[in-house]
Amino acid sequence: MNLKLYNTLTRRKEQFEPLAPPLVTFYVCGPTVYDYIHIGNARVFIIFDLVRRYLNYRGYRVRMVQNYTDIDDKMIRRAREEGHTVAELADRFIDAYKADTAGLLVRPADLQPRATEHIEPIIQLIKKLKERGLAYFSGGDIYFSAGNFRDYGRLSHQATDELLAGARVEPGEKKREPLDFALWKGKKEGEPAWDSPWGEGRPGWHIECSSMAMHYLGETIDIHAGGADLIFPHHENEIAQSSGATGKPFARYWLHAGYLNIEDRKMSKSLGNVLTVRHLLKEYDPRDLRFFILSAHYRSPLNFSRELIAQAAAGRKRLQEFVDNLYGALAGSGEEAAAPEEQIRTALAAARRRFSEAMDDDFNTAGAIAAFFELAREGNIYLQKGHPYNRALLEELLDFYRERNELFEVLKIRQPAPPDEEVLRAIAQREEARRKKDWEAADRIRDELQKQGIVLEDTPHGTRWKYGEATGIK
Repeated sequence: MNLKLYNTLTRRKEQFEPLAPPLVTFYVCGPTVYDYIHIGNARVFIIFDLVRRYLNYRGYRVRMVQNYTDIDDKMIRRAREEGHTVAELADRFIDAYKADTAGLLVRPADLQPRATEHIEPIIQLIKKLKERGLAYFSGGDIYFSAGNFRDYGRLSHQATDELLAGARVEPGEKKREPLDFALWKGKKEGEPAWDSPWGEGRPGWHIECSSMAMHYLGETIDIHAGGADLIFPHHENEIAQSSGATGKPFARYWLHAGYLNIEDRKMSKSLGNVLTVRHLLKEYDPRDLRFFILSAHYRSPLNFSRELIAQAAAGRKRLQEFVDNLYGALAGSGEEAAAPEEQIRTALAAARRRFSEAMDDDFNTAGAIAAFFELAREGNIYLQKGHPYNRALLEELLDFYRERNELFEVLKIRQPAPPDEEVLRAIAQREEARRKKDWEAADRIRDELQKQGIVLEDTPHGTRWKYGEATGIK
């Protein structure tokens, strides 16, 4: 297998070699559940849903963990503002996350642990760090000593002085150095707290993911993934505290999805351009949103605009129409066919090769989708020749899209049930009207059928039907 992944840690593409094939251990940073997820979050979840699907497609058994951060400063502030408990807020937005990602056709991770349900593993990890001289107690909190971890900055590829230039000490923090970060925060009035050897308190953000990843996947995992915004400080800090505690590499491959802008501007609440998934799902077909996101390489910056979504929807529609045409052509196919097949068989072999080469090259979905379009173009040429078709060849073409759609989940690939007898009679009556050149009657029957979502296409060898959208023509 020639699958290569771009590893943020090494800044190069590397041959993918999991620790214990065919098992792949895969951790994706999940949401902090204080608000609805937005289109930038959606890109991350769709991309790594695709990565997991492709690894399964290539024969790996993936164990995927994606956490919920259900305790942090933002959650405490919002719960207080709304007059709810933090737990109530978390429950509400975990339910919203599940509904929104299901709407995007994202499959749930195998495990979706909550930070507040893993306090004991977090405490044990902090104990190890204290024993190794990498954590210290100060002002009621426990901090990680970044300066005592030799490789700090390795993931973000920045020297300590470069990191210090952007570091700051937040109000109320008692850390020794600006790059140090909280592992455990002492209890403050009105905040949730748990017992620990250092008094009541709650975990810091970074320690949650390290603890849950190692708890479920082991001290060294195969793939750790998230958005590019997490490289520093979150993932940098995860490496420091995880490897600092175990003396082992934390993750072998680090994957990061690129930034998403809105109309060429950074998405932010101050600009008022944050687009939530639940709002977008009311306006767009989820397959169009997936197709838009997967049409670009996952590491590339991506710009969201309604014009670009419309272009993606039009492209997806062209592919869907080709798949529908294949199903329509099956009705008149047989074992023997007069249509020349050499060109389309060559195109099918090329599409299979290009798809695999693109996906094996760091999940290049843009190149893989190009293979969809190239085959559809050649396939439409084949169908337009109007000869009887070879059923086995049509099934091969459909299989290409059916199998790969399982990865992309962008086409509605299902064999339509045949119309009922009344519709079939209407189609026959229209054929007769056309034979008699009664165009008015033929058009009237066509329009009546289209109201029911039956689309007719006239070919040199008769009329083909397919399912479309009911038009409401009056």
